[in-house]
Amino acid sequence: IKVSGEEGTEVRIMHGERLFDNGRIDMSNIDVYYRGDKEKDPFQTDILILSGGEDEFMAKFNYKGFRYVEVTSDKPIELNQNSLTAFFMHSDVPASGEIRTSSELVNKLWWATNNAYLSNLMGYPTDCPQREKNGWTGDGHFAIETALYNFDGITVYEKWLADHRDEQQPNGVLPDIIPTGGWGYGTDNGLDWTSTIAIIPWNLYMFYGDSKPLADCYENIKRYVNYVDRTSPNHLTSWGRGDWVPVKSRSNKEFTSSVYFYVDTKILATAAKLFNKQDDYTYYTALAEKIKEAVNNKYLNKETGIYAGGSQTELSVPLQWKIVPEDMIAKVAKNLAKKVEEAGFHLDVGVLGAKAILNALSENGYPETAYKVAAQDTYPSWGWWIVNGATTLLENWDLKAERDISDNHMMFGEIGGWFYKGLGGIFPDPEQPGFKHIILRPNFVKELKHFEAKHDSPYGQIISKWEWNRKKINYEVVVPANSTATLYLPDYVKGDKVIKLEAGKHNLNFFIL
Repeated sequence: IKVSGEEGTEVRIMHGERLFDNGRIDMSNIDVYYRGDKEKDPFQTDILILSGGEDEFMAKFNYKGFRYVEVTSDKPIELNQNSLTAFFMHSDVPASGEIRTSSELVNKLWWATNNAYLSNLMGYPTDCPQREKNGWTGDGHFAIETALYNFDGITVYEKWLADHRDEQQPNGVLPDIIPTGGWGYGTDNGLDWTSTIAIIPWNLYMFYGDSKPLADCYENIKRYVNYVDRTSPNHLTSWGRGDWVPVKSRSNKEFTSSVYFYVDTKILATAAKLFNKQDDYTYYTALAEKIKEAVNNKYLNKETGIYAGGSQTELSVPLQWKIVPEDMIAKVAKNLAKKVEEAGFHLDVGVLGAKAILNALSENGYPETAYKVAAQDTYPSWGWWIVNGATTLLENWDLKAERDISDNHMMFGEIGGWFYKGLGGIFPDPEQPGFKHIILRPNFVKELKHFEAKHDSPYGQIISKWEWNRKKINYEVVVPANSTATLYLPDYVKGDKVIKLEAGKHNLNFFIL
């Protein structure tokens, strides 16, 4: 702020996300946990005492999440359009991805997701930039693929994983807020949240081909998995928070937490193989299979292909994390697609389902269904927020909810990464990570006229771009130098379904059956 006024004038600069009908700032959605004196030490408000000349002030020791700023003073001051300047502050992560489509809604969703991500990146990923500013672990790993497709953020995550190692107790337990002053070692700080210790270094390895974060965390992942194993004699655990902020359906917490137990153990086994730890590889591979078997024996109805209670989350989570037996995948995916269709292509999930549902559909034969969910613009959906004016992602599907109502949250942010995967089909290859070899599985959905995804990999820019031309698809792909790609085409495309591509630009035309 630049402002002049009588010496001693008190100017208050209040930051908030919502307005009352009279145009004043409404703090009620973000100050719910504030315990200070709201008059003497007000929330998200700077207090400036004027010198009598022209004063210029910018906060140096804090930041605020806001959409609106309200300036008040106890004596007259003059303000004009040049008096206030807003700065979008976040960790310095270069952009490494871009999505362009024929859908204005999809373009806005991608933009809003990135706004929410950057708003919540201040040295480490946070939940919200106003109310808590905490490093909630779940929010961090739900959004990790969105983060790495769109931004070159490896150094931020290397630092945050070091914080994880600092906060881990000798017995293996992690808090679900990192870093923490003590809060977070509660009863629910379990696998669906604190799997960051395994999922994030694994994704850094996938996107960068850099195994050091995985090596640095190897013993920590092992200690964590061992703790859960010791406390889960039947290979099932209900340790976790569950499918946080669902629309209406509740999902079985033992089921979802046990799936994450499998995920962490599987990552540990794969890392053991990578680092030539043969005994660990043998042991944890066997443990992962035991967890998988325990989950499927208890929660999968093999007659119907329904997991647990059959909610969208309970059907999508096992598909996303590949715990479904091979011969049951088609049946479970069909049940999920049917469930989504019955809901009018609307979401009925919390954070765990929001991470899984689009991938579960598009990777198992239902990309059109996934797209209808992603581009849905009525409640409940991501698009519902956008058509109601959101410029970031929200904390609750319900705009009229009375709790969990921050207007700038990242926990539902998987959709930003799904555009690259479910539409552009750009995937790293676990056998040749860092996009040394690129797996391409594009889905040419009928409701989009054209689509383009760009991602700056360690080898250079990858482009997956397609456009409908009547019953023909014009597909352009760029494979960077020193990389190769394998293109897997959908069944409805005429001709060869698998095409090997060398580095360079390829223009391909496909006829649709």
